[in-house]
Amino acid sequence: MAVDTSVVVVSHRPGDWLAACLGSVLSQASEVVVVDNGSEGEAVTATAAPLGVHVVRADANLGFAGGVALALGHTRGELVGVLNDDAVAGPNWLDAAGAVLADTTVAAVTPKVLLDGTYAEILLEDDPWFAPGDARPLGRQLRSVTVDGVEVIEDLRGGGVHATEFAPDPGDGGGPPPRWRWTSGSNPFYAPVPDTGRHEVTVDGDAVTVRGLCHLVNHAGSFLERHGVAGEYGLGAPDDGRFDTQAERFGFSGTAPVFRAETLRRLGGLEPRFFAYNEDTDWCLRARLAGMRIVYDPAASVRHRLSATSRGPRAPLVRFLAQRNALLCLVRNAPATVARQVLWRRLREAPEPGLRVAMAHLLPWALATRVRMRRSWTTTPSAVWARWAGADMTWDTSPAARRDEAGGPPAR
Repeated sequence: MAVDTSVVVVSHRPGDWLAACLGSVLSQASEVVVVDNGSEGEAVTATAAPLGVHVVRADANLGFAGGVALALGHTRGELVGVLNDDAVAGPNWLDAAGAVLADTTVAAVTPKVLLDGTYAEILLEDDPWFAPGDARPLGRQLRSVTVDGVEVIEDLRGGGVHATEFAPDPGDGGGPPPRWRWTSGSNPFYAPVPDTGRHEVTVDGDAVTVRGLCHLVNHAGSFLERHGVAGEYGLGAPDDGRFDTQAERFGFSGTAPVFRAETLRRLGGLEPRFFAYNEDTDWCLRARLAGMRIVYDPAASVRHRLSATSRGPRAPLVRFLAQRNALLCLVRNAPATVARQVLWRRLREAPEPGLRVAMAHLLPWALATRVRMRRSWTTTPSAVWARWAGADMTWDTSPAARRDEAGGPPAR
């Protein structure tokens, strides 16, 4: 390796994925720094220490952002990769990123991140329709999707299915189903299946044809919505070559970005006060305001077991942190008019008082840090919003290029 490279892994609630994560980087990094982020019984240390990595113990859970901040004080590499503990890096992850980071205008590189596992492609080919006041194309209302008899409706991915919706408790009088998902009508969706063999898939009790097996994209860079929340470009689309071109994106998710250490010293790392969620969007906005670029490079890939550590977006703490940090991110980095409008609307509509209390406590800090960070701005929030807000929010969601269930998914 031409330069010293450090990899940072933060872990609080380790599973069997942690050893796989560390094993994927031991041979390609100069050093691996693992933060035992207050794990129960020092479980992280017990897994990591025998592998010969540098373990830094935190007495309490500092969150992902705080854990990364702690680790950076113990790294010595010229390049720094941050890898989620439920992700496994491909063998070229660091070398590929290092080649892109030779351009000093690039603040960070994100690889192609794939969802772990194999997915069956299903296409119902319903005619799309639009409900009054709803801009989404709708197809049919799915109440159950099973794979080999196991319910997977909440694990479906892809542009052909919308998010899960939940009905109020129908009580003794019956009523709508407790949860459902709308299809989009004409696009495929994907159900997780075991890696090999043919599988019986049913939709609302009826057997359906599996068009083929494939791997899915989790992240090919991120986009910025006009109200300041970032989304994952390519999420749920098949990995069949359509995301194999290097491109500039608005930003990255925190799954597997790589930085120059010098850039982190100049711009700072992930903001510890965010604890977790949207700290990556905050950093990307800071880099953009400093005039730097962020590049998606598919030359290397990372597999990600989505939400294995955090237990997913339905967890109350996850929802709270995501909402709070999205507002803090706006106050720190967005055009003032956007920040005011979104902040006022979200706090007025907040269903629980906790968000309003948290923002009242942290708003002075967010405003003070905005003033301080302006010293490093080489452009304006309005210019960043004009270029990136609302851009690159759609991608190719057509069926996978190869459909060969018996032969298995296409090569990565």
